[in-house]
Parts: sequence; structure tokens; C-alpha cells
Amino acid sequence: QVQFEESGGGLVQSGGSLTLSCTASVHIYMVHGMGWYRQAPGKQREMVAVIKRYGDTRIADSVKGRFSISRDTYQNTVSLEMNDLQPEDTANYLCYVNNFNGNDYWGQGTQVTVSA
Repeated sequence: QVQFEESGGGLVQSGGSLTLSCTASVHIYMVHGMGWYRQAPGKQREMVAVIKRYGDTRIADSVKGRFSISRDTYQNTVSLEMNDLQPEDTANYLCYVNNFNGNDYWGQGTQVTVSA
């Protein structure tokens, strides 16, 4: 029932910036957390940044100080501003939703590629 609209990925040189946007548009109720995960080839999916319903934010250590997350709870939208991108940030970035029943949902993702 959940649909995601994800955008903002692309190719950027080291040190560049991108902003990802996501809207969860179908049957999203009692949403607790929204944010972004990423998965690179040969690696496990990992949390990048999640902002909870009332504003508490989790940021991965690997991106802390470079990435920031924002959310509109009523619109079910979340954005990720990525600055000073590095090659190790290259991955498929997946929009994420968690609800109060403990269910997790991920979108198909948008590709971010950072050249050295």
C-alpha cells in the first residue's frame, strides 16, 4: 500500500552537493520515523539519517557534519541535504518510513554517484 516518490540523485564530483527528496503518498498513518538508508554494492543496507515524529534526529557517524535531514510530518515528506560528498558516499539511497506498529518500509531508491 505504501508508495514513495524519490528524487534528487545524480553524479557529482568529490566535494559537491546534492539534495534528495521523498514523499510517501499512500496509506501512511501513525508514522514515527522518516529518513534515508543507503546500500552500496557488496555492502549491507545502512541507516544514513532518520528524523522522528517529534523532531529527534539520528545521523550516521560517517556523514555527521556533512548531511542534514528535514521533514514535514503532515505532508509525509523528507529531504536529505548532502554536502562535501565523497566517493565512499556512492550508493543507492532509499527513502524510509517506520510506523508505531514497528513496520519498516523502503522505496526503490535514487542513485548517488560521487567521482574522485
